[in-house]
Amino acid sequence: MTSSTTGGSKDAASGAESPTVLVLGCGWLGMALASSLAAGSHRVLGTTTTPEHIPAMQAAGIEPHLLRLGTDFGAPSEALLHRLLSNADVLVLNVPPRAATAGAYPNLLRPVHRAVAAAGTKHVLFVSSTSVYPNEPRLMRESDAISTRDAASDVLRAEGHFVPRYGQWKSTVVRLGGLIGPERAPGRFLAGRRDLEQGNAPVNLVHLTDVVGVLGCIIEHGAWGHTFNVCAAQHPRRRDFYPAAAKQLQLTAPTFKDEQDEVSGKTIDSSLVRSILPYQFKHDNVLEALAYC
Repeated sequence: MTSSTTGGSKDAASGAESPTVLVLGCGWLGMALASSLAAGSHRVLGTTTTPEHIPAMQAAGIEPHLLRLGTDFGAPSEALLHRLLSNADVLVLNVPPRAATAGAYPNLLRPVHRAVAAAGTKHVLFVSSTSVYPNEPRLMRESDAISTRDAASDVLRAEGHFVPRYGQWKSTVVRLGGLIGPERAPGRFLAGRRDLEQGNAPVNLVHLTDVVGVLGCIIEHGAWGHTFNVCAAQHPRRRDFYPAAAKQLQLTAPTFKDEQDEVSGKTIDSSLVRSILPYQFKHDNVLEALAYC
């Protein structure tokens, strides 16, 4: 773990200073992560686009700041972002794509890339998605999608902007499966729908608890320089999982077309993160995880 030089808080167990963390994007996932870090030994700075979220962030021990990327991002926002980054050891970049327009996502994050370089940020934890992989019926490992600045995928291009070419900082990219958890119960995703396709496709989901656990573990153990898939180990078929998820909420179960012999859909391999991080997943059985959503 890297000692903070920007006013990080003291870890009582080790006597070392914990890194100060800036969580850029305290939405559903970002708020859970920031709250978890603040409850531990970290000083946590957080940004939100919603003023109404400020009291909850303060109550959780997060230092809140209003910041919005996009067309409204001007000189005051640039100055604020530079100041926040200058006071943080780790940037958690948790800003999902907002538009389908080609090039919109890399353009949205370009000011962040410039600010990271200018502020001398040490570490970047980029929260990405397993949507970067092709939907082919095979196992998908991290090497099946390479993040570069000229990749065809907007998300891969955005990842590529934060993979340093000259060692200015160290980064880790985390590609998440579909997120489930409190306030995001998968039983609502397809409830009541009829004759859906790809019933034999595997689900690639991950519970919020495990995402927060993995991200926190990366920061605590300084696991930089990696790309990780983060997904539950079990991948039941859609035709088995979503009716059970709807039943959990007492909703009308979806139905799927009779495609019993068809093989479809990718399966996300999360073995790399399990081999490197000392984190034990809590919800590898996503059917059992329904009780925690």
